Amino acid sequence: MNKLVWKLLRQHISGRQLGGFFLANLAGMLIVTLSIQFYKDILPMFTQGDSFLKNEYVIATKRISTLGTLTGRNNTFTEKEIKDLKEQAFTRNVGAFTPSLFHVSAGVGMQDKGLRMSTDMFFESVPDEYVDVSLNKWHFNEENGVIPIIIPRNYLNLYNFGFAQSRNLPKLSEGLMSVINMDVKLSGNGKVQIFKGNIVGFSNRLNTILVPQAFLTWANSTFAPGKEAKPSRLIIEVKNPADPSIADYFTSHGYETEGNALDSGKTTHFLRIITGIVLGVGLFISLLSFYILMLSIYLLLQKNAVKLQNLLLIGYSPRQISIPYCTLAVTLNAAICFVSILGVWWIRGIYCDLLQGLYPQLEIHFMWPTLLTSIILFLTVSACNVTAIRKKVKGTLSHAQ
Repeated sequence: MNKLVWKLLRQHISGRQLGGFFLANLAGMLIVTLSIQFYKDILPMFTQGDSFLKNEYVIATKRISTLGTLTGRNNTFTEKEIKDLKEQAFTRNVGAFTPSLFHVSAGVGMQDKGLRMSTDMFFESVPDEYVDVSLNKWHFNEENGVIPIIIPRNYLNLYNFGFAQSRNLPKLSEGLMSVINMDVKLSGNGKVQIFKGNIVGFSNRLNTILVPQAFLTWANSTFAPGKEAKPSRLIIEVKNPADPSIADYFTSHGYETEGNALDSGKTTHFLRIITGIVLGVGLFISLLSFYILMLSIYLLLQKNAVKLQNLLLIGYSPRQISIPYCTLAVTLNAAICFVSILGVWWIRGIYCDLLQGLYPQLEIHFMWPTLLTSIILFLTVSACNVTAIRKKVKGTLSHAQ
């Protein structure tokens, strides 16, 4: 019987209107799913390991002037200054660099290659949430005597492309650096102790030789008891790096930033805004396409008002009459969902190759965001279509009576 009803009601269906709905909704769903999938794919570049687009961080120092140097002015931050910085509207959080207050020397070598170097050095630490390297090995165990160390990636580059190249020494990869033996000697307060050092990562954000906060707190209390480790650098997580009040505050207080942190942060903020705009455009197009479909079905119901009344008089219920229209809407939505998934899969294959060229550590996972988003949109739009169609059929029949 439903086939007979469908044959009767489909006479006024406009292929152009349905085609317009299909293309508009496909464009909207494709933009929405692609935006979410792309954001999910590049999220590790914001949040994992040596991500160069992680949350907006600024490293602040006090400006060093000639007069301050001659007068011995202290360039460390006081508790009052740190508290005032935390209370600023542009600040999310503030962390302090803790310096080592004892003497550190280290020797590294690869016996099989005949390479051995030693030097005086220093340690610093920051709270773990500011470390841009995996924290899996970022803990100190006094029993095994191994100190995990993070060094700036540009230190390795300076060695490979400067020192090693000029002396015809072997170049070192990041993987090789993690297996190099490092003997670290700590001395102070009449004590000397030797540890093993293990390089567990390379930082793009923190330009210092980094050790865990817990280790440095213990070492300072052991080798420099009674001394206070005052921070000369702060790492600040800001809400919006494009906020002009940041530069105004830094200028008025005589603070400086390392590198181009504010410029990089502005780029990150701009990229996130663009992603949000694209997602909003996709949702807007989807809403317009939904309106096109409902308008097409409403016009179809209006043209078939007399036929619908006759079907009602011969015993058909409003639910039975609405089934062909609901089937049409759900079928179109299912086709759009399937085609959009294929479209994202094809486009994703192109941009993933580009992303892995820029960020080799990036791992490409299955398209769960696309599938989940497509299914949710399909179910939501179909439910809205079915509900609206049934209400319109009942309204049309009531009006016809």
